Amino acid sequence: MAAPVSAVGKSAAERLPLNATSFQKKTRTKLISIPGTRPSVQNGQLLVSTGVTSLDYLLGGGLAVGTVLLVEEDRYDSYCRMILKYFLAEGVVCRHELFVASAQDNPDDILQELPAPILDDVAIHKPVEQTRLSCEPQDSLDAMKIAWRYQNLPKVQSALASSSRFGHYYDVSKTMEPEIRQAAKCHRFYLTEHPTQSSPTHSTMLESYSALLKSLQEVINSEGFDVAAPMSKSRNILRIGLPSLGSALWGDDLSCHDNPRNGHALTTFFYGLRAILRSSLAVAVVTVPSHLIQDRALMGNITRLCDNAIALESFKGSERETNPLYKDYHGLLHVRQVPHLNCLASKLPDHKDLAFKLKRKQFSIERLHLPPDLSETVSRVSRGELAGAAAVSSACGSGSSGNKHLDF
Repeated sequence: MAAPVSAVGKSAAERLPLNATSFQKKTRTKLISIPGTRPSVQNGQLLVSTGVTSLDYLLGGGLAVGTVLLVEEDRYDSYCRMILKYFLAEGVVCRHELFVASAQDNPDDILQELPAPILDDVAIHKPVEQTRLSCEPQDSLDAMKIAWRYQNLPKVQSALASSSRFGHYYDVSKTMEPEIRQAAKCHRFYLTEHPTQSSPTHSTMLESYSALLKSLQEVINSEGFDVAAPMSKSRNILRIGLPSLGSALWGDDLSCHDNPRNGHALTTFFYGLRAILRSSLAVAVVTVPSHLIQDRALMGNITRLCDNAIALESFKGSERETNPLYKDYHGLLHVRQVPHLNCLASKLPDHKDLAFKLKRKQFSIERLHLPPDLSETVSRVSRGELAGAAAVSSACGSGSSGNKHLDF
């Protein structure tokens, strides 16, 4: 190959040094650095914590900025509301801005019920170590009782948490101090303070959702959460909490009739919400009373319009509440949908059998683990009422001798 024209006629001293090269190292684009966020190791998406470490693990490390998390409410709306409070409390601790919209409770009342954060790292890890020390003798006794095949199985208490520290811990038995809560900037939307006017082309219900989207769009544009806006100041994250969308309080008749008049109003709202979030530094958690919606096909469309979707099935008022197999849990958790962001295939949870329980200071999601019955006083007659007990007894050859323990 011929030498370059510029190099012809030049001496060796005038040429480029031997150690010079035209190779340029390709550098990655610098990510936005915002407190309370981290990039995903899977797709590089910016993540925020939901406030529940086990839920962050299920969602692939956290909630991606610009996405929607749909939570199908339990029948009594107690545990679902707790997840929303964790999400908002995490935003207060991380100094993120909040946007709370409600049709039933005043947003100020919701903020006053946020759990208190546990900001001392020593207070977080010390009780765990003390619990382990106090449980060592009991664990050794239990290891002698159970069969050898169960001794090598991993512990399933809080295994749904990543090794890296992300997010904070909260004490459910205490409420957040007013000084901490007032330090965060919160935008409120109370439906009773925004009366909607019906028009010939829009129903009252649709006007309520339209007013909510308009208020949210104004906050995003005025506070600089739009990605296309010039970076005149430091960027921040907007956390959006929308409880009980689709209920009759919003003027929606989805939960009141089998054939609602405005069956597509909520799906239209989710289309607009996703369009707003995709181009902004915001993340939303929306709760929907799915047990009141009779049209399951419509509920499936709502689920597919969201990036993440989980469902809570509480044991309250059901036979499982008194079932000894589920005595350690308060309900089941179902993962309906996981996000597909910047990747061909999303990461699915390792286990589909998940349960949740609300402790005094923690809301945790665990793998559903049914331990063997080791009690010496439990009657084997009562075990016949449990699901699958008859098949186990017949397979092991116990027959009608129900007072004997199974041999492993």
